[in-house]
Order: sequence, then structure tokens, then C-alpha cells
Amino acid sequence: MTQELRIEFRARALPSSGTLVVLAADGVALGAGGQEVDTATDGLLTAAAEGQGFKGKRGSTLKLVMPRGLEAGAVLMVGLGEADGLGENDWVKLGGSIAGALPSGPASDVTLFAETPAGALSAAQAAQMAMGMRLRAYTFDLYKSKKADDDTPSARTVVIAVDDVAAAEAAWAEMSGITDGVIIARDLVNEPANVLGPEEFAARAAALSELGVAVSVLDQPAIEALEMRALLGVAQGSVRPPRVVVMEWNGGAEGTAPVALVGKGVVFDTGGISIKPAGGMEDMKGDMGGAAAVVGAMHAIAARKAKANVVGIIGLVENMPDGNAQRPGDIVKSKSGQFIEIINTDAEGRLVLGDLLTHIIETKSPSVVIDLATLTGAIIVALGHFYAGMYATKDETAAKLAAAGEATGDWVWRMPLGPDYDKMIDSKFADFKNTGGGRAGGSITAAQFLKRFVGDSDWVHIDLAGTAMNAPATDISRTFGSGYGVRLLDRFVADNFEG
Repeated sequence: MTQELRIEFRARALPSSGTLVVLAADGVALGAGGQEVDTATDGLLTAAAEGQGFKGKRGSTLKLVMPRGLEAGAVLMVGLGEADGLGENDWVKLGGSIAGALPSGPASDVTLFAETPAGALSAAQAAQMAMGMRLRAYTFDLYKSKKADDDTPSARTVVIAVDDVAAAEAAWAEMSGITDGVIIARDLVNEPANVLGPEEFAARAAALSELGVAVSVLDQPAIEALEMRALLGVAQGSVRPPRVVVMEWNGGAEGTAPVALVGKGVVFDTGGISIKPAGGMEDMKGDMGGAAAVVGAMHAIAARKAKANVVGIIGLVENMPDGNAQRPGDIVKSKSGQFIEIINTDAEGRLVLGDLLTHIIETKSPSVVIDLATLTGAIIVALGHFYAGMYATKDETAAKLAAAGEATGDWVWRMPLGPDYDKMIDSKFADFKNTGGGRAGGSITAAQFLKRFVGDSDWVHIDLAGTAMNAPATDISRTFGSGYGVRLLDRFVADNFEG
């Protein structure tokens, strides 16, 4: 639920009202537009910078109210730092910094001179800044009867001044669809579980059909017919029936094997019979962050009409401690035919993913399959909240995903797989068990569990428990749900499957 931020692109001109944003590199080096402003104000920008110790450090700001010589009500100088070599994520973050520095009351419109001392920003860079501004403007206050600031306008227009308006508009047409995908993922993670159950989540995913995505929603009888007993075992303690949603985007050559995206969608996780401690359990409304990322990525891919074939699948369940709930010691037969001993019912997401992986590999023969899940607290112990854990069967695919993460800021860090870890999930009574039996290597043994369902597929598992929800505030994210994974997946597809 984001405050509406309208983005427009125009040729550079001094605004007649509102806030004018000027970028300054190290040493308060200004572009042509900034120099024009400094001249119009008789050197006010450079004088104020010197007086306030503003040196153009990246992300730093200096605001001047009612500047003489201008019709604009305020000028905001924003530091670029070293302007050369800024990457995509740097421009996105800079846009977020600008949005965060704008007034929050009854604010006027904004004009941004998109330039460095070397010249105007490219169309792509201008669109990246627009993405950062929209993502920073996002709030989730749907359930606040009194908003944080009742004077905040329902909409604000940001005019980004560029040299080539048409090129910037074309770049933003693509970038805005990706931005919308991130916002969709954030909304899904932020919604309370009493509002967003498996059926309601599936209905939101079905809205992708408006973009040309072929969506199939499987109800419980259909899931039972597919013999997804591991998934159904997780769901059996809840009165809310499970759903599986398959989303197909066919933008590539006919017959080309698709990229498969698989998402864990536990809409709320109590831990089941192995119930979690009460403290912090409310955060488990976000245990569907993997499914949210897949839906957001499918939106991004379809909105920009990606020239690739991509299929997404999500398993939507609620893990509850009902009298009918799965028990520790139970043994279930997965869709793959392998038997699993349940050691801990709080290790439920891997049961959902195992059946989804089997189904998507058997039915779609994907060229690469990537699953995403808020799977373990152990990955937070290992990596904190800045990188997601990545496990992969092929070095080349892992490197490509890491590159996509570096470009977008959705960072991944490769973790190990190996036979010694795999032995930790061997079971005395079944083919294997759903936990390693201890705290050591918890994220790794979860990945080893999933690996038993993928055969020789080119497979990647991303454990985003530390990044998809309740992550630290950043320049572009200020809410519980970060939307992590959407830009990562979209960039991976764009860089490697669209020629």
C-alpha cells in the first residue's frame, strides 16, 4: 500500500514551484543545471555548501528554503560522491535517499535535475533513480484508521529532467513493471495471515493473467490427485485448505525449456506440533516470502514482456497445531516416491518445496530451476540480514545469480553442499528425515534435503529467511517485507535467457 508517486520525464527547466533537487559530486561539483541554479541564486548553493560543510558525500543532503532568485520553494542538494562508475544499485539507492529527504507534510511537487558534472544521466540511470524513489515512498498502512500523517498528500509528482525524454520514458516503462513486482511482493509479505490465507494468496497470484500469464490454481482435490502428500501433510493441521499455483510466461521461442521459479508459501507458521516460542511468532506471517518473490518476479517478467519462457510454481499452506496435525515420528510418502520421516514439524517448508520441485521438473523439464524460501533461522546466524544463502549444483549458474545479485543489491552468498552433510538427514525408519537432528549446519542440511528431489537438474536453492522479512531498513526499504528476490530473478532471466 504505497503512497502514489507519479514519475514524469521532461526537458530541463527551472521549476516555478515545489522542491528542486540538484546532484553534487565530490567537492560540490555541479552539472550544467546545478550551475544554472547556482548562478541564478548568486552563488547560494556553493556558499551554503561551504558554510554547512557539505562536500558532496554520497547520500548526504543540504536543503535551502526559499532560495533567492528562484521560483521554487526549496532546493535540495544531494551528494553523489565519486560520480564515475556508479552502478545500477547505486542509482536506485540514491533515488531512495532523495525520496527520504523530501518533506513529509503537505508537500509540493519535485523536480530532479538528473545529471552529473560529466553530463546528463542515461535513460537507464534516470529510470533507476525513479525506481529507488518509488520503493522508498512505499508504506504499508492499510490497517491504520488514522494515518501517520493525515496531511500527507495522496499523490506526489516527481519530474525528472533529462536530455532524451522519449528514451527515459521507454526505460521507465520497463523499470516501473519491475518496481511494481517488488511492491507486490512487499504487500504479500506485509499482509496479516487472517487476511491472506492460501486461497486469498492464490487469488492475488491469479491476477497475473491480466498481463498474459497463464495461471492454474490447484485446489486440494487436485493436489491430492497429484500425490503431493508431503505438502498436504503440512496443511492437514489447518482448517484452511492448501493451494498450488502454476504461472507460465511464454515470451521466448516455442519449445525452449523454461526457467522454473519455485516458492515456499507458508502463509503462517506456528511450527505445528513442534510449536515455536511465542516471542516473535507474529513475524511468521512472512513465511511465504519465497512465494511472494516468485509472484513479484513473474509480474516483473510479464510486465516488461520478457523474451524468455519462465514458469513459476508456489505451494500455499498454513502450518497449525490442530488435532489433525502432522506429528513428529510420522512418515510421509512424497510425490517423488521417497519416504520422509518427520522429526520436527517446524521443518515444514522443505516438505512443501520437495513436492513442488518434483512436479515442476517432471512436467516442464526446465533448463534451470530456482527455489526460494524463508527456510531456516540458521541462515540468519550464518549470514545475518544482508545476503541470502545460495546452494547450487552448477558453478556457472551460481556465478550468474551472484552477478545478478551484485547488479541489483539482492545479494547471495554461496554455501556448501556435500555428502557428509547429506548423511546427516539419513533416517533409521525412512529414506531420509526432515531435519539434520541438531543445530549444526541447519541451513545446509535443509538444502541437502531439497537436493534429493532434483536429480541431475541445474538447481539453485535460495534461503532468504534473513532478507525477505524483518530485514534492517535501507535506502529503499522501510517496511517488514523487503520484496527481496524480485529484482534478482528478473535480472537473472534478463541477462541469461533473453539473448
